[in-house]
Amino acid sequence: MEFNQQGAALPPKKKRGYAQQAYEFGGNAVGAAPPPPPGPAGSAGYQGLDAQPGFQQGFQQGYNAPDQLSSQFGQMGLGPGQPAPGMTAPGMPQPPPPAHQQQQAPQQSAYLNQLQPSDLLGQPLNVFELEQPPPAINLPPNTSVTPSPHANCPPKYIRSTLNTVPTTHSLLKKSKLPFALVVQPYSSLHDIEDPVPVVSDQVISRCRRCRSYINTFVTFLDHGHRWRCNMCNLTNDVPQAFDWDTTNNKSVDRWHRAELNYSVVEFIAPSEYMVRPPQPLVYLFLLDVSYASVTNGLLATAARCILESLDRIPNADRRTRLGFIAVDSALHYFSIQRDIPVEEGAEPQIIEPSMLVVSDLEEPFLPTPEDLLVNLSESRRNVENFLEKLQSMFQDTQNGASAMGAALRAGHKLISPVGGKISVLTSMLPNLGFGKLEMREDKKLLGTSNEGKLLQTGNSFYKSFAVECSKNQVSIDMFLFSSQYQDVASLSNLPRYTGGQTYFYPGWNAARSEDAIKFAREFSDYLSSEVGLEAVLRVRATTGLRMSSFYGNFFNRSSDLCAFPAFPRDQSYVIEVAIDETVTKPFVCMQAAVLHTTCNGERRIRVLTLALPTTESLSHVYASADQQAITEFYSHKAVERALGSGLDAARDALQAKIIEILQTYRKELAGGNMGGGGLQLPYNLRGLPVLFLGLMKNVGLRKSAQIPSDLRAAALCLLSTLPLPLMMQYIYPKLYSFHDLPDSAGHPDPQTGEIILPPPCNLSSERIVPYGLYLIDDGVNQFLWVGRDAVPALLLDVFGIEDKNGIKQGKSTMPVVDNEMNERVRAIIEKSRDHRAKGVGSITVPSLYVIREDGDPSLKLWAQTLLVEDRADQGVSLAQWMGMLREKVSEEEVPVPLILSTWPD
Repeated sequence: MEFNQQGAALPPKKKRGYAQQAYEFGGNAVGAAPPPPPGPAGSAGYQGLDAQPGFQQGFQQGYNAPDQLSSQFGQMGLGPGQPAPGMTAPGMPQPPPPAHQQQQAPQQSAYLNQLQPSDLLGQPLNVFELEQPPPAINLPPNTSVTPSPHANCPPKYIRSTLNTVPTTHSLLKKSKLPFALVVQPYSSLHDIEDPVPVVSDQVISRCRRCRSYINTFVTFLDHGHRWRCNMCNLTNDVPQAFDWDTTNNKSVDRWHRAELNYSVVEFIAPSEYMVRPPQPLVYLFLLDVSYASVTNGLLATAARCILESLDRIPNADRRTRLGFIAVDSALHYFSIQRDIPVEEGAEPQIIEPSMLVVSDLEEPFLPTPEDLLVNLSESRRNVENFLEKLQSMFQDTQNGASAMGAALRAGHKLISPVGGKISVLTSMLPNLGFGKLEMREDKKLLGTSNEGKLLQTGNSFYKSFAVECSKNQVSIDMFLFSSQYQDVASLSNLPRYTGGQTYFYPGWNAARSEDAIKFAREFSDYLSSEVGLEAVLRVRATTGLRMSSFYGNFFNRSSDLCAFPAFPRDQSYVIEVAIDETVTKPFVCMQAAVLHTTCNGERRIRVLTLALPTTESLSHVYASADQQAITEFYSHKAVERALGSGLDAARDALQAKIIEILQTYRKELAGGNMGGGGLQLPYNLRGLPVLFLGLMKNVGLRKSAQIPSDLRAAALCLLSTLPLPLMMQYIYPKLYSFHDLPDSAGHPDPQTGEIILPPPCNLSSERIVPYGLYLIDDGVNQFLWVGRDAVPALLLDVFGIEDKNGIKQGKSTMPVVDNEMNERVRAIIEKSRDHRAKGVGSITVPSLYVIREDGDPSLKLWAQTLLVEDRADQGVSLAQWMGMLREKVSEEEVPVPLILSTWPD
């Protein structure tokens, strides 16, 4: 049945039989996902938390069914910006009574996940298995102080590689599995899209010893006057104001407090959490005005985009400041005056900006610092006037130099007293003064053991300067547009250590509308995104556990404190956990806290608390391992290895690790049995070999002599920052078939209104028929594949022309044709880009490339490299990969390869 835009059923239509016009087919049909393995009763949910019907499904579908994602707090009836139950709004739904008022549930003897073996070769992987939710977190009964269904942190915020934790270091080492957390404190670019409960009374109860925040897993003692910390066991006093509503001057029921019902809460911090008044949001734009940036249209496009985005820049407290520095062979400062108040009925007066040029790059000075950083609200008209005229100031330039290093130093000097974000937009390799970079690209090194040298930093300035920026609360984002070599490997150090991001636009030109629209959409979303300023992240854990290694874009200020001058909303972080002492508790807790200043000038603490059961059994550890979180952990490890020891070492370490896991499972849990000559892993880890293969074949790590070092360095930046759902798509892209769409695909779901996506296919050329039409989407690029024998009726419906030779190849946009098929295809392409449905924040708008199977060979080869299960470039096919793994694992007398020592447990 089909539905219209309002969700109403449409009368049945005659289907276009595109495939029948070629010949009978079926090779692209995707079978149903295999049934889940049998498990203990209730193993699909968070046991002991008495999850309400529908809650667990909504919690875990964040990565399983993106088009049906439901907000964690929306299920409790919360709308955007509404308070949590029992907080400030009367009449809101209330959480259930506290645990001490509930009937105690009977103890369960076997509440942990049970091992369900599977044969990797006898049962080939179905793509649906890569999208399964993580193994259930089955806590002992009554572990939380209230039976709230939101008591444990959902996987869209924190995922653990192990959802059952070994009690000893020796058991963890024996498993050969990593114990790490994938932390994504924010799941959207704006708070209104993902509201969490806010505790506004500034009553913050913390453990006196370990400084953990009171949460759903503490224990109350002495008639509720004291509480025992679930991290370090210390007994603390409950604050007197904990049960008192200061606003209404009356007592309140503590069991309705958000921090005792929700695993994710945000506290409004009192003054003792501030070392200075909350800083305003500051954007300083460093604009490349060299000949390259003027001729490719970057300067004009950037100025127009900033102008049109002024209303979207967060400025609720009217303190946001903007500044502009242009750079070529000199520094161009712009002094912008405050707006003159306008009398009623009078014309507004515009004060023209003045440009101050500084050619001394050794010690650049600030001519008039009070006018270089202006309040957006107070100078709005003059800022608009400046942006409208910026392009014309440099339209006749012939200057081909870039003193970007000096501009960065000047920008740091300008905003370091306050802190803020420096947004660098450049089309040039810095070739003058501080931070000067040389042309290092050498095609002879590509694909060789020496290729790693091209990924090293070309000038130590970029690391040392980034650390200096971090100390002064200055974050840097790089937008790179060069059509030639730009040394992304060096420039990306600036965002890496300051909590920023590197955005790479190879061969960009504003004359190509697709390029201009992509950048405009992304830059506008970037400017509108809410960020946390002067932020720090710390993760605390139950006694015996320790945060040992940290991965992501930040500066590790001390052994366990990660510093972010600006905390972005579109990145995730990986933290490795060490087991230093034997854990004796039936469950452990870990708590991430982000102290930050909001864009509106409020000091806040976002607290996320995760509880995991413990075990002394290796089988329980394997049964609860999360294949996606494990892959994300090793993607960070591989990037670190690639930058430090080279790409060969990174690939070798990944291969050795998957072999080690397979060997350990075979020896310890399969009794040394190969399962009739196959490879064995539990059901929850069936996708691990394929995900590792996809990671090794990703453009950032793939062995190839065809990948420019800039493209590879940009990919490594993504592999170390992408949120987990986008990471999975980046290393194992989506493949959708369009010529045989199910009836519902491309139409809104009647219940949710979300566009229904077709079932994804395995990334294999065996799934591609010559008369078909396909979409391959890795989240960065989308490829619309037109088969060489594509049916004319299909092409007419989708592209508006019957002859495939008339279809424009390369970077393109979908034509709008007035028919249902075209609407469905466009809806699916747009829905596939929808990061919100995946439960993450992102500004990336994938570029769409149209590729004819019998057209441009280079485009065809590029798309084919995304077919992970095929042999391409210098990579092996999935069949060869699995055969090699089987051969290695079956070599019982041969020890684990020595390369494993490079990633010690």
